[in-house]
Amino acid sequence: MNKIIALFGVAFLGLNISITAQTKEENTSDNSVILTVGSEVVSLADFKYIYSKNNRDSVITSEGLDEYMELFVKFKLKVMEAEALGMDTVEAFTKELAGYRKQLTRPYLVDMELLDELVLEAHNRKQEEIHARHILVSIKPEASPSDTLRAWNRISKLRNRVNAGEDFTTVAKSKGGSDDPSVVDNGGDLGWFTAFQMVYAFEDAAYNTSVGELSEIVRTRFGYHFLEIDGRREARGEIQVAHIMVRVNDASKKEMVQSAKSTIDAVASFLKSGEMFESLALKYSDDATTASKGGVLPWFGTGKMVEEFENASFNLENNGDVSEPFLTTYGWHIVKRVGFKPLETFDNDERQLRKKVSRDSRADVTRSSFLNKLKKEYDFKLDKKRVSYLASIATGIDSVFYKGHPIENVKKSELSRVLFSIQENVTTVADFLAYANAQKPRGLIRTPKAILEGMIDSMIEEELLAFEDARLEDKHNEFRMLIEEYHDGILLFELTDELVWSKAVRDTSGLERYHELNNDLFMWQERLELGIYTCEDEGVSKVVKKAVKKGHDLVAVRRELIVERPLALKMEEGLFSMGDNNWADSVFTAISNKTLSLDSKSPRFMTLNSGDNGVILIEVVDMNAPTHKTLDEARGQVIASYQDFLENEWIDGLRLKYPVSIKKDVLYELID
Repeated sequence: MNKIIALFGVAFLGLNISITAQTKEENTSDNSVILTVGSEVVSLADFKYIYSKNNRDSVITSEGLDEYMELFVKFKLKVMEAEALGMDTVEAFTKELAGYRKQLTRPYLVDMELLDELVLEAHNRKQEEIHARHILVSIKPEASPSDTLRAWNRISKLRNRVNAGEDFTTVAKSKGGSDDPSVVDNGGDLGWFTAFQMVYAFEDAAYNTSVGELSEIVRTRFGYHFLEIDGRREARGEIQVAHIMVRVNDASKKEMVQSAKSTIDAVASFLKSGEMFESLALKYSDDATTASKGGVLPWFGTGKMVEEFENASFNLENNGDVSEPFLTTYGWHIVKRVGFKPLETFDNDERQLRKKVSRDSRADVTRSSFLNKLKKEYDFKLDKKRVSYLASIATGIDSVFYKGHPIENVKKSELSRVLFSIQENVTTVADFLAYANAQKPRGLIRTPKAILEGMIDSMIEEELLAFEDARLEDKHNEFRMLIEEYHDGILLFELTDELVWSKAVRDTSGLERYHELNNDLFMWQERLELGIYTCEDEGVSKVVKKAVKKGHDLVAVRRELIVERPLALKMEEGLFSMGDNNWADSVFTAISNKTLSLDSKSPRFMTLNSGDNGVILIEVVDMNAPTHKTLDEARGQVIASYQDFLENEWIDGLRLKYPVSIKKDVLYELID
């Protein structure tokens, strides 16, 4: 992306590239021609879009439009030349543009309306935390219909038992109860959680069930679940604490618990007597990962720590507050509040939420919704008879679904049959067989019919998205303009770099000749030859002044001074122009005000206060008249100026090659 940014920032418009799905109808439909460059015409609508994008807060004036149009014309001339040279057909260009396009299509290949709803829903759910218990009957996503039915019947019976009044924990722990391995310890209790801490289908069931009620049965990638909601509360935000922990290896042994309590009580008394928390953590805490850091833990919210630890931490009201000792399954703790973050507002959290929603299982919901919309929009049709026929002959896993082993025994008459269609585009049985043969085998424990249907679904999804992708420029004007910006930007960068930027650096003889012919552009202004001595005090300044007058070696003088006083003297000597140095500027001002005369005999001195009780002693040696800079002295300036020269010369040639016509009356229609 750096190439695009560099180009638009330096060479043209400084374009602020943003990606927002927008239909053509939302933009102006004015197709009046505003500009012609060679054979290319630019509509008022397109120019207005680009101008508005880069001048959001500017008042539109005729002068501003003229200036911007001049930049735009230069831009178009360069792009036209790059296309004339065939730079838009080389493999490197097409590959790079395709890479950018693939990135830019992502926001357009999703149900944006549903995505917005899910982002807002996630924010609202993050404001609340839920306490729930669950029972799980494991079933793999690719399970056979018979196994799926068996699991469904089992979870239904378990839910009916709880619904009839049996104790939830008893049912969860009973023979044939919950398959969740943790049920042995927690009886199905999940504790408190909030949005994004469970898979979306599970979270959805939790937030749509009232306190004290059982949820409906829900399926996730883990199997079938039902939940009992025990509580809801306002979300706590995030907290950071430091802790001191005295470990208890076996909480069932009272003597171990009591021994550890004696230690933590002693630590608590040390804290109350004024000893530092950090020192006590280093000395007494059994948490080796945090003891050397003063006991400080990473930030956490609900569901990240055991409940007793969370409660003790969040009960602290102010930073610096310290808890009483408390016991968890790990041992005894004392915590000190270090920091607290309340819940983010929607505006502050929206961007991060969008990323999470896109990576979460919610993304499956938006993708499915988007595909269904595409099916309706593009009159998608699937021939279920063809699917049934293929399923009837897909009976051998080994020879059917591994890559390189196509489905056999397909009637020749079936090969040309349409399996599915997207508007006028048809996919035949033969097309599908070629697709299936190229796939890597996945989920082979499923039935052949399930594998076949999965492959068909995958092909349909790919074909629908490809069909939509090919129409994005027609459907979304902003996307079309964005791709054009990238297209033109890549071309312009490459050609401008070749003919201007890099050429100015590589063309040694041209650079030397340009410097020689334009040496008046690269001048040293009047420069003062100065010795600037930063002295620790007035006594040091007197020593320096005396040494200068007598022509002594100041380096030797400084060496003697800093043996016992390292900061006694700092020295700076050289030629200084106005603006190079604050102290030199003071000399220029004194000369201008005639409080310092260069006519007086050398050495000439100015004494200034350094601002920290020190003294700045300035020896004014001479004033040098303006002189030409050598190429080495002005190389950066010369290269920049030479680049401007090359570009202007190039543009002049392009104007002769590609006639430019600007319709000022149409341009000025943009003035409010």
